[in-house]
Amino acid sequence: MNSPVVTEHIDLLLVEDQPSDAELTLRALRDLDLAKHFHRIGDGAQALDFLFGRAAHADRSVEDAPGLILLDLKLPKVSGHEVLRALKSDERTRHIPVVVLSSSGERSDVERCYALGANSYVVKPVDFDAFTNTVQRIGTYWLQMNETYGA
Repeated sequence: MNSPVVTEHIDLLLVEDQPSDAELTLRALRDLDLAKHFHRIGDGAQALDFLFGRAAHADRSVEDAPGLILLDLKLPKVSGHEVLRALKSDERTRHIPVVVLSSSGERSDVERCYALGANSYVVKPVDFDAFTNTVQRIGTYWLQMNETYGA
């Protein structure tokens, strides 16, 4: 999936390969007008290129970081774990809040993500209404209530 080059600041970056989950997530955020500028990327390699201003995103500055990243774990090309590791190990991006939004409730995934520096870990609810409510609560907290560093 080729993503258009984004030149304006974005509030939220959604890294999600499942189109239905991505659409539900973005719709839930739009319904409450939580993220005015958002971008979706469908695989881990493109997410890293976007965040670090490489390849198709070479005209982006690393300093133009999103205010929040919602990150799935099971991504094509580069896993969500590896995206998280790269973000949190680079001083230019480690301040970006990352909420892992995954279908995995495995204790090993939760522990690994926190060890890598995730700011939060949320298991995606299967029920549509519960999923929508969960995403809206995440967005309300991280985009409206939380004070961010470097924003």
